[in-house]
Amino acid sequence: MQNQNFTSCWLPDGRREKRSNKLIVTILSKAEVIRRVCHTYLSHLFEESHIGTELNSQDEIVIGTYEATAQACTNDMQVDGFELRQEQGKTYILSHSDQGLLYGTFYFIEQLQLGMNIEDMSLIQNPATTIRMLNHWDNMDGSIERGYAGRSIFFEDNKLSYDKDRIQQYADLLSSVGINKICINNVNVHQVESRLIEADMLIELQHLADIFRGNYITMFLSINFASPIEIGGLKTADPLDSTVEEWWRQQTKLIYQNIPDFGGFIVKADSEHRPGPFTYGRTHADGANMLAKALAPFNGTVFWRCFVYDCLQDWRDRTTDRARAAYDHFKKLDGLFDENVILQIKNGPMDFQVREPVSPLIGALEKTNYVMEFQVTQEYTGQQIDLFYLVPQWKEILDFDTHLKGKGTTVSEILSGNLHESLQTGITAVVNVGRDDNWTGHEFAQANLYGYGKLTWDPTFKTEKLLKDWVQITYPFVKDSATRLIEEMLNRSWMIYEKYTCPLGVGWMVKTGHHYGPDVNGYEYSPWGTYHFSDRNGLGVDRTKSGSNYIEQYSANVSELYANLNSCPDNLLLFFHHVPYTYPLHSGKTVIQHIYDSHFEGVEDVEHIIYEWTREKENLPDDLYSHINQKLNSQLTNATEWRDKINTYFYRMSGISDEHQRLIYG
Repeated sequence: MQNQNFTSCWLPDGRREKRSNKLIVTILSKAEVIRRVCHTYLSHLFEESHIGTELNSQDEIVIGTYEATAQACTNDMQVDGFELRQEQGKTYILSHSDQGLLYGTFYFIEQLQLGMNIEDMSLIQNPATTIRMLNHWDNMDGSIERGYAGRSIFFEDNKLSYDKDRIQQYADLLSSVGINKICINNVNVHQVESRLIEADMLIELQHLADIFRGNYITMFLSINFASPIEIGGLKTADPLDSTVEEWWRQQTKLIYQNIPDFGGFIVKADSEHRPGPFTYGRTHADGANMLAKALAPFNGTVFWRCFVYDCLQDWRDRTTDRARAAYDHFKKLDGLFDENVILQIKNGPMDFQVREPVSPLIGALEKTNYVMEFQVTQEYTGQQIDLFYLVPQWKEILDFDTHLKGKGTTVSEILSGNLHESLQTGITAVVNVGRDDNWTGHEFAQANLYGYGKLTWDPTFKTEKLLKDWVQITYPFVKDSATRLIEEMLNRSWMIYEKYTCPLGVGWMVKTGHHYGPDVNGYEYSPWGTYHFSDRNGLGVDRTKSGSNYIEQYSANVSELYANLNSCPDNLLLFFHHVPYTYPLHSGKTVIQHIYDSHFEGVEDVEHIIYEWTREKENLPDDLYSHINQKLNSQLTNATEWRDKINTYFYRMSGISDEHQRLIYG
């Protein structure tokens, strides 16, 4: 692996000092992946290792199912959970399944990287969620929509084109953090991608599915709802038309003939100009269920995205609110979806902003399966140029108390299946990898992929622990002072980015199309429904009863929290309220002074990080130092542009001077 031109991220690769003692491992499993993982990664951690399949008295590590090892089974162990057990001088890695053994083996390897003594490893782990998924937005021409780490690792020139070794390492990276499902292509399915479900493409896809299958990762495809027209030659894609239903049945049968364990479809319909059932006067339940019935004989699943809203909104119409859309469209359909349909709900009501509230649709569906969707790729959060450690943001969302069944009904409890036990729930996300040597463009963005997987496995993980672990296993060669700085940089990154971008939860204000850099009114008079309503008197969106009444979609406790100006958090004030520039925040500052102060502070924070980074140059490898230094200086340019454009805009709009008389361009 170390001879490849791509990094191994947080997996062992020989960059650390090896343990001097000999490791003896016996694998009582026929799963090839267990042997390969042990041979590949343990060799980087020990001077000498022996990996065999015959049990003997000297074995230090035994990997096998409870049945194969004749060990007593632990109560409440899930099929893909695992246990590390100390028994008569041996360390056992145990599970009911080979999949669980794989997760347990990777956990064992990680603990070795963290310096744990083998004899101290004893625990039981079950995943909190059954669905731990990643969505690629890769196009077959090799580009990636909202991708910031190079070209696709799957496609090039409108065909499958990939490095088998790289895909295998990618599968290892995902398994090491518990990911069990993957969709390989963009939800915006263009004409050539529509052909991925045709016979010639499926033959090629078999080989890719084989690699992921070897790591117990199920492969999915995004499909075009209009495929019966695009590639089937039909005149309609009406989900209630019998010829359309039959076409999908036959096409699905063909898929499973080539990929017997195919997971199913991801569908973006009636959204941002994508075709869907609305064209034919049908509901989203009609559309999803038609596909679900085609998949049902093969135990396949439809993931149906809830990102449905009016993207041709008249900005003059103050009664329409994009934030309401997902709830308004799908709450009324609760209970009408087939059992193998899973709705996919973005974590917030808008679109992966730096700060927005939790989507009220999470937990509101009582009879319909669903997953929450995060965005690991940094579309609105710095595009893997600016530093943004997303785990604290996700953790805040997962810990949010919805009060749907009283106090303590957190999002993580809901997604763990504890609110409605009969439902399938879990987490999915748009992934951030590409063909760059470091996988993620910004090397520190690897921490987001690692942290995402860990949180889908266990949402109770502490963000500080996740970060400390990632830094230690990824940079074992970095000296302590530099390690502490990396942790500090990542820990503060969300706060810093939020300071110099959109104030107080208002969102957007980005350049149109590519979404990097400031444009205060870029979307203000557009049809996309992403407004801040700034005028000479104030800014913000009234989502209370006097405005769009979006707050009614929450439980009474949450609605009251946000509706009341005295209790609404400052960092979401402008998401829920239109207020004067002189409105006093809980911090004691006025809105306008907060805008000025935060944007100056954000730039100063980036400057300080650059200063601290340069001081650690001697403690860092040249390539890592130069890479991060370049990224930080690009971030400073961006932060400065945000500061000057935002402050100037609101100075001109409000006519109120900065209390500290700093330079604002009038």
